Amino acid sequence: MRPTPTTVRAAADLLGRHPRWVDAGLVVLLVVLDGPAALPGLGVTGWLWFLAIHMPLVWRRRAPVPVFWAVFVLVVSWAVLAGVRTEGIFPEIVVAVAVYTVARHRGWRHLWPVVAVIEIPTVAFLLSAARNWTALGFVTFGLAATVLLGVTLRIRQTYLAELSRQRERERHQQTRLAVAAERGRIARDLHDIVAHNLAVMVALADGAAYTAGATPERAAEAMEKVATTGRQALGEMRRLLGLLREDAVGRAPQPGLDDLDGLLAQVRAAGPRVRLSIDGVPHDRGPGADLTVYRIVQEALTNTLKHAGPGAQVEVRLHHHDDGVDLEVVDDGAGRPAVPTSDGGHGLAGMIERAAAYGGRVEAGPRTDGPGWRMVARLRFDEGGSV
Repeated sequence: MRPTPTTVRAAADLLGRHPRWVDAGLVVLLVVLDGPAALPGLGVTGWLWFLAIHMPLVWRRRAPVPVFWAVFVLVVSWAVLAGVRTEGIFPEIVVAVAVYTVARHRGWRHLWPVVAVIEIPTVAFLLSAARNWTALGFVTFGLAATVLLGVTLRIRQTYLAELSRQRERERHQQTRLAVAAERGRIARDLHDIVAHNLAVMVALADGAAYTAGATPERAAEAMEKVATTGRQALGEMRRLLGLLREDAVGRAPQPGLDDLDGLLAQVRAAGPRVRLSIDGVPHDRGPGADLTVYRIVQEALTNTLKHAGPGAQVEVRLHHHDDGVDLEVVDDGAGRPAVPTSDGGHGLAGMIERAAAYGGRVEAGPRTDGPGWRMVARLRFDEGGSV
């Protein structure tokens, strides 16, 4: 049976979480490859030396430098006691694996002594005693290839790690830019509301001053309206503190709770079946609060259209209570399991920003009772809002 990409990926993840298993498997493989040529005629003592030379490789990634020196000392001791043997690839392959591990996981400060302790004695022995140029070339080029392979993979790993960090920084930067853009959008949405309230206050105050002498009752009524409008405007201005605004001329009046039916009708025209349920009695929170609820519903329905498609069924539930509003938008994903997207979450960032302006919070994620997505927003409208 041919392994699927999912199976291969799962196996790779499992081995990545347990590198000691991989190294133990490598030791077993080397023992199987080295043993037939290295062990005949050595007896029990030979087997013990053979296994002792291989065993440190099990900890090679945890302690590359100590493992190399342990292998090197054991190999030299074995050569002194048993004599230099040229059969097979033992012990050269064990030393090569230890050298590669140092080059792969440690820097040049640790690598230079490793290269020197192998190359210098080899050059001195082969040139002074044996003058075996072939053996010298084999050792030198083999050592160079092993070191080059380890260093190349280490540099590549460092590059990929830095690239991953750079992408993570870019994602954070994109999120911050999305939040900044959303703040600008909030400022543009609320600017006209605050400007309208101030214009109404000025008009009411002018009317009160004009009628104060002739009809004091009408002047007092106008001033009460000024106070009410001023309190609403003050709350909006506190929420706008620190936000900058450009090009505020010519914007249309902003939508509110009364426009939710129109919004849902637009979404229904695109295909999804949307049902709205309202519980409780709406309070006069001011146009800014109504706009926030409208925008959060709008963004949640936009996400449903983008990710669930026109065949989805959606429920919008709005619960009014004394100190705020609870809002829930749930879709069935058109029968498909919800998959987290990689678009940076800009829509969610905008909903969180809007809810935070009114002391609220937003939770969004896949449904636990079936396919689809669930978004819950809880808004708290205290006196004057939060700064």
